[in-house]
Amino acid sequence: MIKLKPTAGYLLIEPLEKEVKTSSGIYLPENAGEKPQKGKVVATGSATCSDCKSGACCMIDSPAKVGDTVLYKKWGGNEVKIEGKEYLFVKFEDILAIEK
Repeated sequence: MIKLKPTAGYLLIEPLEKEVKTSSGIYLPENAGEKPQKGKVVATGSATCSDCKSGACCMIDSPAKVGDTVLYKKWGGNEVKIEGKEYLFVKFEDILAIEK
């Protein structure tokens, strides 16, 4: 269990393993393919303030909750290694979708 709470406006995501086999059954080498863009949310930060058109502060809540599987921007997030595992700190606005 990770004992970190991201700062306001960020989620901590554990990226899912990239596919090692194509849909047609071809196995890919480790260095082939792209980084995964899907992961599981392990911690969320609190709501963050964003400027509205009126100039006032608009609160933006986390788009996902702990345990959700999300798709995030290809180059979004900051990679960190915690206890030997890779994680990403991703901004709320870098979340593209939540898997249902």
